[in-house]
Amino acid sequence: MVSPSRSFTSGNDESQVGFSHTRSTREQDVLLISLLGTVAMVIFVNFETCPTTDSFFKYAPIPGCSRPVRPREVGSFYNGDSYLVLENRGEQGADIYMWIGEKSSRDEQVVCAMLATQLDNFLGGDPVQHREVQGYESPDFMVLFPRGVSYKDGGVESGFRRSQGSGTVHRLYQIKGKRNIRAKEVEMSWNSFNKGDCFILDLGQTIVSWIGSQANIFEKQKVREIASLIRDTDRHGKAKIVDANEGEEPEEMLKVLGQMPALAESTSEEDSKADASNSASLYKVSDATGSMAITKVSGKSPFSRELLVHDDCFILDNGANGKIFVWKGNRANPEERREALQMADNFIEQMKYPRMKTQVEILPQGRETIIFKQFFGNWN
Repeated sequence: MVSPSRSFTSGNDESQVGFSHTRSTREQDVLLISLLGTVAMVIFVNFETCPTTDSFFKYAPIPGCSRPVRPREVGSFYNGDSYLVLENRGEQGADIYMWIGEKSSRDEQVVCAMLATQLDNFLGGDPVQHREVQGYESPDFMVLFPRGVSYKDGGVESGFRRSQGSGTVHRLYQIKGKRNIRAKEVEMSWNSFNKGDCFILDLGQTIVSWIGSQANIFEKQKVREIASLIRDTDRHGKAKIVDANEGEEPEEMLKVLGQMPALAESTSEEDSKADASNSASLYKVSDATGSMAITKVSGKSPFSRELLVHDDCFILDNGANGKIFVWKGNRANPEERREALQMADNFIEQMKYPRMKTQVEILPQGRETIIFKQFFGNWN
């Protein structure tokens, strides 16, 4: 694990932010993120005084403070703030989410990114990092808030949240397309289904591969590939795959989703749109010359896994679908790994993608998600 004692300075000598195992006597040198709970939330705002709490690490933004979020506030996000959310699943790993309100200042967003990097270092560089933007949140983020998410105008003084929960995370993937067929995580509900696509319901020890009555032959082939990939890589070959056609839903599926309602039809135009949004390119990022350089290594997926060199970082561009991935090789130099989010931001600007509509996912080697793996033809 990387030493947690690193800190950064905001440019104001009066305000330093850093991670520490011990409580500081200085009120402005504190960290208020619990690494013991399953989810922690922090809002970055101005403050005058900051309470101390023995059971938590603490931090102060520039300047800033956090306080416990009241139960009625859980899931309420102010569009003028930025949030940092830590989901700690113990042996299953941790995820760091940066949530950006549509009216949050760029300074707040920078602070949020810097603290996310420090928290990532504190946890040994192992967490997967996500940048979520208001109105375009991923299903992984939304599932953290069982009561749903609501937006409020303005900002608040500060906030913090802890919640308990563990176990396997259930996921639903939609398989769609003809030439560029991809899996996309969607809301776990019958409302996400239609007759023309295939779906995978990942329940941990059971993986349901569901085929719609109007799905094309390419989607049927892909759903089997993705189900096997989940079993072999995420479950280490220990999960069972249950194949199901529309109208023959297994008990495991009905127990989670309930009885199936009437499903929507599908059209060929939808598959054509999916093909366009599923396109992807792969770029290598290196500072071997002394400055960050981005080089395209492949403009067409599926990519070969051997392209991911352990000594460098890579950007997988699925910007047409509103998604950018940064893969960090385990032997990439510290500067490259530390600047992963900045790499993504620079790339989004260079490609002229809408920053506030583009999700970013930062993946350390060994923590790749199924959505990332599917772009490679030989991951197994």
